[in-house]
Amino acid sequence: MAAIAKILIFAGLAIAALGIILWGLSYVPGVGRLPGDIYIRRGNFVFYFPVTTAIILSIILTIVLSLLRR
Repeated sequence: MAAIAKILIFAGLAIAALGIILWGLSYVPGVGRLPGDIYIRRGNFVFYFPVTTAIILSIILTIVLSLLRR
């Protein structure tokens, strides 16, 4: 049971850290509103799919994680 408790604690901390990072990124101008992000608004229906933002974030995370693995 102690091992499961540790996993749950670390998973909770990771989710909280991710939430703080995403909350902080909302204050950076341009993030989430890049050219190539799909944003459709019709009446009270809104569809948003951040294609370009996801690609750039993926590239940055790939570089950072590859540097950390060395």
